Amino acid sequence: MAAGAACCYRPAAGRASVDAFIPSSPSMPQGKVLFTSGSGSRWWMRRKRVEGRVSTSGRVRGRPSVRRAVFSPVAMEWQECSTEIEVDVPCSVAYQCYSERETIPQWMPFISSVKVLEDKPDLSRWTLKYEILGRNVEFSWLARNMTPTKNQKIHWRSLEGLPNRGAVRFFPKSSSSCRVQLTVAYEVPEILAPVASALKPFLEGLLMNGLERFATYARERHTKIPRP
Repeated sequence: MAAGAACCYRPAAGRASVDAFIPSSPSMPQGKVLFTSGSGSRWWMRRKRVEGRVSTSGRVRGRPSVRRAVFSPVAMEWQECSTEIEVDVPCSVAYQCYSERETIPQWMPFISSVKVLEDKPDLSRWTLKYEILGRNVEFSWLARNMTPTKNQKIHWRSLEGLPNRGAVRFFPKSSSSCRVQLTVAYEVPEILAPVASALKPFLEGLLMNGLERFATYARERHTKIPRP
């Protein structure tokens, strides 16, 4: 039995029996078993392993027999990619350029479209179309922009579709330059699972390519800003 399991105890004919065996809640102290009587009263019993069986230090007549439950959750693989680049524009300019989500396909090669919802501007629908490691893939997702830190951080997470989350951080280098760091975490799609080991370096290369194009875009944008 895993530490922190919960059992339901009901007295019957002088013996204790286990009617259920379920995982405990995160708040349940580790190394304890919760017994609940038929009358609804509760008390904590310290669990000990004795010759592969469960015993308690409390006064319970008989020994509860434990039926082991088999849990086999499906663990989906997540990967995280991170890259950064120095851009010859102030943090405020880089931040403003990246905040305009619908322009992102102009420099991010694998993003085909971004559409901000008119009635909910913190939400946007994204579409990805690209040939990745010999596979033509297309994914879409709805993302929520979390509360940003002006000129410092933009971050998001998907609400539906392809599971992903990420952040763009801006670090000042001088009054006219900054460092832009992009981090993206995603659940490896089933279609790409066979090439998962090669997926991370491939996507990091795409992200770097995107940031290089972003640096060019931001510089051109900056030159068009009227000077006082």
